[in-house]
Amino acid sequence: MKIILQKDVKGLGKKGELVNAKDGYARNYIIPKGLGKEATDGNVKVLKEQKKAKKIRQQEELAEAKDLADKMSKLTVEIKSKAGENGKLFGSITTKDIAKELNKQHKIKVDKRKMKLDGNIKTLGARFIEVKIHPKVTAKVKVNVLEA
Repeated sequence: MKIILQKDVKGLGKKGELVNAKDGYARNYIIPKGLGKEATDGNVKVLKEQKKAKKIRQQEELAEAKDLADKMSKLTVEIKSKAGENGKLFGSITTKDIAKELNKQHKIKVDKRKMKLDGNIKTLGARFIEVKIHPKVTAKVKVNVLEA
């Protein structure tokens, strides 16, 4: 019996897949538990439409991410901090600080966990930070640390 899975089923398939299952297993377990529904012509058409809509939505998200990456690559985030001799900071600047300043200065919200920073920033100067906007898109943001 062909069924369309509504949820992931271990050993059978993932959500949204059209799979073959034994008649008894499908009628007595999968369909009553709401894990899947019978693959009628109407249900298969609905599934195809949902897949098309999902693909279009993913393409739009990717395009938006690329636009945001272009915009972010032209930005400079300036962070002021107290510094001692030789340009060493009192304390350090973390991804949390960078995300907060990016939102404050340029109105762009980015999760601090999406930023790649090798250790905290402990000196004055400019550097580039990688920000993962989308699984396929990363942007480099210039961070300039100035003395307060």
